[in-house]
Amino acid sequence: MSLLKDALRGSDFDFTAGPLGRAVLLLAIPMVLETVLESLFAVVDIFWVSRLGPAAVAAVGLTESLLSVIYALAMGLGIGVTALVARRMGEQRPEAAARATAQALLLGTVAALVLGTAGAVLAPRLLALMGAEPAVVATGAGYTRVMLGGEATVILLFLMNAAFRGAGDAAIAMRVLWTANAVNLVLDPILIFGLGPIPALGVTGAAVATTTGRGIGVLVQLWALWRGRGRLAPARADLTPDPATMGALVRLSATGTLQMCVGMLSWIVLVRILAGFGSVALAGYTIAIRLVIFALFPSWGLSNAAATLVGQALGARRPERAVAAVRMAGRYNFWFLFAVGVLFVAGAPWLVARFTADAAVAAQAVACLRVVGLGFPIYAWGMVLTQAFNGAGDTWTPTWLNLLCFWILELPLAWALAHPAGIGPLGVYAAIPVAFSTLAVASWALFRRGRWQQAAV
Repeated sequence: MSLLKDALRGSDFDFTAGPLGRAVLLLAIPMVLETVLESLFAVVDIFWVSRLGPAAVAAVGLTESLLSVIYALAMGLGIGVTALVARRMGEQRPEAAARATAQALLLGTVAALVLGTAGAVLAPRLLALMGAEPAVVATGAGYTRVMLGGEATVILLFLMNAAFRGAGDAAIAMRVLWTANAVNLVLDPILIFGLGPIPALGVTGAAVATTTGRGIGVLVQLWALWRGRGRLAPARADLTPDPATMGALVRLSATGTLQMCVGMLSWIVLVRILAGFGSVALAGYTIAIRLVIFALFPSWGLSNAAATLVGQALGARRPERAVAAVRMAGRYNFWFLFAVGVLFVAGAPWLVARFTADAAVAAQAVACLRVVGLGFPIYAWGMVLTQAFNGAGDTWTPTWLNLLCFWILELPLAWALAHPAGIGPLGVYAAIPVAFSTLAVASWALFRRGRWQQAAV
């Protein structure tokens, strides 16, 4: 109980020297809760939107695929921030870590303004480009416009929480997501279906609720950062552009963004392949992937804990501690995802029934959930190892692995199984665990070589 309280409250624990098991759990507990809460945005939205019919669900699925590019940018920036902040904290240079956070905030704000404006203006055309049927475009254009136009909240939320995690302030990042999700949970049904004088906005209401919740979360982050509530305490002067720090961030984040784009764009192409089989297959896939995301986000929490410990250990010139942290986090993640995989395979019909009563949509969702769930145990290691490379500042290794496993293997395999082989949507689902399992095996082989320990940050 003492450990749990310290993890939720935050502590002054030295992550470069204290007991490793305690270090992993102090970071992992709030990071897991943070990522569970982030995944609630997806699950809560689809829970309510599924009441509006397959067209609304398909619109959400296509928009999420478009947003995956934004998530890639946000997570890419986060990779650079976490690596730089963790390394500086390990070197006992908190002022340099705070400066890196402020510089990342400048970069993220500029990127968000440019992309948000373009996304809001082009929303209907982007839906059509993704293969949406006319009914889906008509239903979902408002949802897509609000979600893409408000993407600044996504970028800044990911970016600042990455800084908090890199510094070891995982409890602050967790509390930010608590606040954002509380707002979303309350607003979602009200804005979708209406309440009293508040009109029913339909699927667009889900976008307004999500964007509002994330926006309030960003305000909480800024308050915590500039009031010096944690290890990071940037000064106003840190907002003056610093070419050296910004250059390091751009170098790390550019590769990190490319890495995430390679992975995220593969999901867009998978959705585009599925769109050719109609709204039923697309809606079933969307429901299944939301459940998969809900399961994987806690694993991202464990993986992020490994990234922070690797970065700080290398900053403190203790590579052996970095290796031990990765092995420990990998074991925890394996057993967690093994249990979830069993649940998905055995309980898929029950889980899917919570989201749809449409028999055809449910059949697709169950098939997807079972096939993807089979690969969970081995991918548990792939997630931890990928984040270990990133935490060390070796962002190129997972970038090349993503390119090989997703673009050279997964996408051609998905198309070949779905069309020439005649398997249909099931072929697309089958390509997913094949690609992720290959990624895990290749990552382990490269991790054992140890070249990631020499990455310059």
